Amino acid sequence: MSDQIATLPSPRSAAYLFWDDSRPQWFNPSLFLSPVFDSESFISDLRTFVPFDTLRSELRSHLSSLNSELLHHINRDFADFVNLSTKLVDIDATAVRMRAPLLELREEINTFRGSVEAARVARTSGLQQRYDADAAREVLESSLDAFRVVSKVEKLIQEQQDSAAMRETQSILLERIASELNRRKFHMAHAQNLPFIENLEKRIQSASVLFEASLRHCFIDGLNNRDSNVIYNCLRAYAATDNIKNAEEIFRTTIVAPFIHKVIAHEAYDGTSGDELGNDYRQIKHFIAKDCKMLLEISSTDKSGLHVFNFLANSILKEVLSAIQKVKPGVFSPGRPTEFLKNYKASLDFLAYLEGYCSSRSAVTKFRAEAVCVEFMKQWNVGVYFSLRFQEIAGGLDSALTSASLVFIQDSDSDKQNSPTLMLRQSVTLLESLRSCWKEDVLVFSAADKFLRLALQLLSRYCNWVSSAVNARKSNASLSPGCEWAVSATAEDFVYVIHDVNFLVSEVRGDYIGHISQYLSSCSSGVLDVVRKSMLQGVESLENVLPLVMKTITEIIVDKSVEELRQLKGIAATCMMSNKQLPVRHSPYVVGLLRPLKVFLEGDKVRHYLTHKTRDELLLGTLIEITRRYYELAAERLSDARKTEKFLQKSRQNAQKRAGAASGVSDHNVSGTEKMYMQLFLDLQEYGRNISSLGLNPEDIEPYCSLWKWVAPPDRQNAISV
Repeated sequence: MSDQIATLPSPRSAAYLFWDDSRPQWFNPSLFLSPVFDSESFISDLRTFVPFDTLRSELRSHLSSLNSELLHHINRDFADFVNLSTKLVDIDATAVRMRAPLLELREEINTFRGSVEAARVARTSGLQQRYDADAAREVLESSLDAFRVVSKVEKLIQEQQDSAAMRETQSILLERIASELNRRKFHMAHAQNLPFIENLEKRIQSASVLFEASLRHCFIDGLNNRDSNVIYNCLRAYAATDNIKNAEEIFRTTIVAPFIHKVIAHEAYDGTSGDELGNDYRQIKHFIAKDCKMLLEISSTDKSGLHVFNFLANSILKEVLSAIQKVKPGVFSPGRPTEFLKNYKASLDFLAYLEGYCSSRSAVTKFRAEAVCVEFMKQWNVGVYFSLRFQEIAGGLDSALTSASLVFIQDSDSDKQNSPTLMLRQSVTLLESLRSCWKEDVLVFSAADKFLRLALQLLSRYCNWVSSAVNARKSNASLSPGCEWAVSATAEDFVYVIHDVNFLVSEVRGDYIGHISQYLSSCSSGVLDVVRKSMLQGVESLENVLPLVMKTITEIIVDKSVEELRQLKGIAATCMMSNKQLPVRHSPYVVGLLRPLKVFLEGDKVRHYLTHKTRDELLLGTLIEITRRYYELAAERLSDARKTEKFLQKSRQNAQKRAGAASGVSDHNVSGTEKMYMQLFLDLQEYGRNISSLGLNPEDIEPYCSLWKWVAPPDRQNAISV
């Protein structure tokens, strides 16, 4: 009972057993013992409802309680701490007794490790000896197999040469020999650099030469006699010995070359029509269908292993390319673009014909990737051809646009017949150049993007020509080539320009884009959309020059009409005369103010070559500009008249004061300014009637309304009546 009491734990404090009610509820000391306790988050959680001073005092109080508890534990166990050193007796002897068995265990482990290492080395050595023995046995077996294969091949070759069997039997025997030779390569690959194998080299070479000669003779015999079984067996023999090039070369020199030399005659290149390849290709196609089709079908047989042969490229196309390079090298020269394009398209058609013999899409890809096919396509320098066509097409348009004067096609009957809807030679040349870009005898499909860019450049060049000519009338700088005509051009000349631009816009948007889309019908819809949008953007830039041309016509007519407005200066001087009677009718200049516009609109060129919409736009724009100039000049004259009258009135008043006249006497006569207002009002009414005769309402012209309010009597300013 006493032992149980002695082992009871020490009594715990009341704070451990019960909650300390002296502390506030928000303060929980147990949180400090948590492994994830964070002081900053603890303070941030309490700061919202506990002041810092209260928290500080509570923490200090808790610290004091912890210090007191620490002192209590130290004082309670102090006697045990003091007696700890006195109870540790004979520690060194105990350590020596424990070290002895540990040293014995280490010695035993080292001994066992040495024995294991020795066993490992012995086992590794034995495995290496076994591996060397296996390798030596394998080399020996390969050498013996190679010897047996060589002997068997020699025996089979001798048997094949001595026998008088049929071609098919010989071809089967040759295929068997080829399989044995293939085995020989496998065995010799595992027994290289051995004296025994080196001694067999002469026998192997001799057997290979005899085999190749026999196989060549049998293959040629099969080709000449069109024996499909013999050809099939020989091709399998060539494939087994990986001698593909020899088979392709034999077919090229034996069958293809003699016929190609007959078709493409060995004659000097003289630049005549005999250098066209179209007829040659037709004969070669007939030859392929007649004499080569059987071999091509055999080589493309499914699951035959003969797909490694490419007679189309390495036999037929190779011989054709070689013959053309030797006999007709001039066909590759783009110096004569028409003949070059004809031969190029004929060659593409010939390649497409050869691809028709390919059994699959992968075969077509392989044919196109052959070095001979790549070299054949490199002979046709399409880039140089396009450069020559570019100079031809763009140069012709540039020559027409750099002319110092406009060339009207009425001067030539042939021009009327070719393009009766266009009036200027420059426009006809542009349309012909655009059409030339997509002619069958000009366009190369592989360079279609370049010809599209050329067409857009032609449109841009024409736009620049028109805009530069229009700007040349305004600037005093030196004229660029092709813009000299604009300085002396009449409004009727620019009517031709507007007509041609409208026609070109309609033509390109309609038939021209349709023709391009039809030619590129094989392309994807995305490509066609890009092409269509590009051409429409070019047409839009062409349309953008129309407002500039119409503005130029307006300026020409306005300049002529403004000449009549110079009479306003004389009218102002007349109205300032004191003895001038009140005006009762309009001035003579008003009649001629719109005469240039009427003459222009009633001309044959405007009626025949301008649409009603364009005519109405020109009419309204010109009237607005003339009326604006009329308003500005009238306002200027009225302002000058007021200043002059005010100055004269002040001078008279000063003279009266010096003469002693009564200053209260006023002049009840109508002033010169009032007379001028009355005259301008009468002129403006007549001007409005002239506008109405042209089919427009004066009230729709803003400068006219402004001038009406300026000169009309107060009681008539709000209502325009002419």
